[in-house]
Amino acid sequence: MSLRHVPLLALLTVGCFRVGKPDEGSRFVPPDQVTEFAILFRRHCAGCHGTDGRLGPAPLLNDRLFLQIVPQEELHRVIRSGRPGTPMPAFQQDQGGMLTAEQVASLARGLPEQWGGPVGLQGAPSYFPKPGVVGDRDRGGKIFARACAICHGDHGQGGTWGGYEGGALVGAINDPAFLVLVSDQFLRRTIIVGRPDLDMPDYQDFYGRGDDFRPLSDQDVTDLVALLASWRASDRN
Repeated sequence: MSLRHVPLLALLTVGCFRVGKPDEGSRFVPPDQVTEFAILFRRHCAGCHGTDGRLGPAPLLNDRLFLQIVPQEELHRVIRSGRPGTPMPAFQQDQGGMLTAEQVASLARGLPEQWGGPVGLQGAPSYFPKPGVVGDRDRGGKIFARACAICHGDHGQGGTWGGYEGGALVGAINDPAFLVLVSDQFLRRTIIVGRPDLDMPDYQDFYGRGDDFRPLSDQDVTDLVALLASWRASDRN
């Protein structure tokens, strides 16, 4: 090959971009113009909800049951305005956050698109309590004994998974310091969908439960929430 052909060959191997001109993928995008779900979630949500929407200190979001029963408008509302009285902040700029309305919409829309999908629901309790239905803590205590105490202890003081000796430790849920940080709606949601990333069963899962367990009804969940809410006071029995 003649040396006079080397410059032309070098240009062909470099490509079509002029020297010093970045390609579009490497251009800086101002934070308020980022709308890709994966980037927004990693920057603003993963610290609490987990890198892949699981195993964070906050409730998991990568859960098909949760994403099937929660209304889309509720996802949008919570991301936009947060949950007052809990660690969940408002994210939209007009609510004191740092995201635009378009970015909030991208997160709310992206959750079911990324992690949603149909699941087998058999009489699933409603995400929100039914209007006018009041929970009864005494009934809740009986349901707790049947559905929860095998892992959480008779009075929510903690225990071992499935009640097995040497099983994984299960934390106390009758601690007022914990209960004042979470809303009744958080409790309802967790009772219904469980924490599959932590092996906590959902409302209908027999896994790790006693032989007398049966899937929880809407009223059962409401009564359990009434029981747990009563433990926010100093008297937890």
